[in-house]
Amino acid sequence: MSIVTVQLGQCGNQIGFEVFDAFFDDSYCFQGLCSKKENEAYQASCKERFFNEEKNGALVARALLVDMEPKVINQTLSKATQPGRWKYGQHACFCQKQGSGNNWAYGYSVHGPRHEESIMNLVQKEVEKCDSLSGFFIIMSMAGGTGSGLGAFITQNLQDQYPNSLKMNQIIWPFGTGEVIVQNYNSVLTLSHLYRSSDALLFQENDTIHKICAKLMNIRQISFSDINQVLAHQLGSIFQPTYSAEDSLHYRRNPLGDLMENLVPHPEFKMLGVRNIPQISENSLAYSTFTWAGLLKHLRQMLISNAKMEEGINWQVRPPLSGLPALGKESSNKELHFNTSVANLVILRGKDVQNADLGKQTRAYVHQYTKFGIEEEDFLDGFTLLEQVIASYCNL
Repeated sequence: MSIVTVQLGQCGNQIGFEVFDAFFDDSYCFQGLCSKKENEAYQASCKERFFNEEKNGALVARALLVDMEPKVINQTLSKATQPGRWKYGQHACFCQKQGSGNNWAYGYSVHGPRHEESIMNLVQKEVEKCDSLSGFFIIMSMAGGTGSGLGAFITQNLQDQYPNSLKMNQIIWPFGTGEVIVQNYNSVLTLSHLYRSSDALLFQENDTIHKICAKLMNIRQISFSDINQVLAHQLGSIFQPTYSAEDSLHYRRNPLGDLMENLVPHPEFKMLGVRNIPQISENSLAYSTFTWAGLLKHLRQMLISNAKMEEGINWQVRPPLSGLPALGKESSNKELHFNTSVANLVILRGKDVQNADLGKQTRAYVHQYTKFGIEEEDFLDGFTLLEQVIASYCNL
């Protein structure tokens, strides 16, 4: 199944290019890690998701580029014309000559209604090229005006016109030091509108990615291109094809559907994050060795302690015992809080991945109940009800 990507504003278009470049590279770097048959299946699955293949074999990104100024789109199109790689569609762009001035309201209330018909017509043309549509992946920022304001407007239109197709918004959280003076206003308006119209909001923080570039990638003079490449690597790790548990030669066909099914069990809980390990420069990769057991141990503690990167993991934080608060104290007597989440999905990639041990007790004995008609949803409903009961007693 195919995904149509909508790149919005300067941020969305710059990241979008790096994302498609990462997808293209990954589909060919997969060679040598598996059999020829598996490699061909992987490439075919990747192409179906993110690219149209022309008769001459050229790959065209399933993407729509939107900005209210032409500069970034022209730069993006120019970068995507390297021979032997991939490109954007000839009529997959929409731009104007006046931006939104970092004003969410101008992007949402002026540019949106004024250009709604033209943009949605381009979306429809891209959708018609898909044999089977999984949904839309919308890349945008929160701080500016076009990406956030127009992005919220377009997402709302996608929900109205394609109610049965999934919508995931990838949102760049602005630097804490401030990128524009009104970024707080823009961010609040963006989130409140997207929460009504999007199925999932995937957040990536500029501050965190900047730290990864500095401390893990050893980049001294960090550019936006460096940041965008790390972002693209993280997105590739979750969107590229993965083996299904049932048959290693068949890849999951509905990428957005699989993510939503595992990570958004309730429409009120749709905010998602990514933790990626290891993050390391290519120059250091040849001198590093990893084991699945070690990676999983660190990844688990990153989740438990709410660490956004491997460096600086707080190993004092421990999962709480049943009914008890989280364990651990810092020297300053500040309490350590165990990070809670509604759902988590582990995606593993690499050699000998079938030997990774995720825990032998996962879903143990559940089959003894499902064979007599009890569904997994019955367990979830039961857990939810009892958690509410416990909370009620605790509030007495």
